[in-house]
Amino acid sequence: MRYLSALIFLIFTPVVIAADSSSAAKASLTPAYQEPFSAQALMQLLLGLVLVVVLILSISWALRRFSGIAPVSKNMRVLGVMPLGTREKAVLIQVGDKQMLLGVAPGRVSHLQSFDEPVVEPEEAGKGFAHRLSEAMSKQKGGSDAS
Repeated sequence: MRYLSALIFLIFTPVVIAADSSSAAKASLTPAYQEPFSAQALMQLLLGLVLVVVLILSISWALRRFSGIAPVSKNMRVLGVMPLGTREKAVLIQVGDKQMLLGVAPGRVSHLQSFDEPVVEPEEAGKGFAHRLSEAMSKQKGGSDAS
């Protein structure tokens, strides 16, 4: 915030100084009364509005650009989503070489299962996710019950 105020100060200081020097020179030439809706007053108003809008847009762009949010990782992606209820869903994600099944509910994310072998190939993630997930879960349960 300190840098932003310094930037605004540096931008507007020459404008204010130039306006003061030019207004002092024009003070002797201009009449005491100016028409409020003259072309000069309207142009000054429009120029000020444009300057404020450009300043707001540039500050919002800079905040989005330099907010410190890490970019989306290529090593982590969502392979499939299966709704379980009105607000709950199961999400299969790939992190590196592992796939993980997460339970997502409002205000909570739970780790349900990790798979060392791929349950769904990333290229085929959109095809029959629910069916392949149920097969993998039954294999996992069948294998863990036997041991």
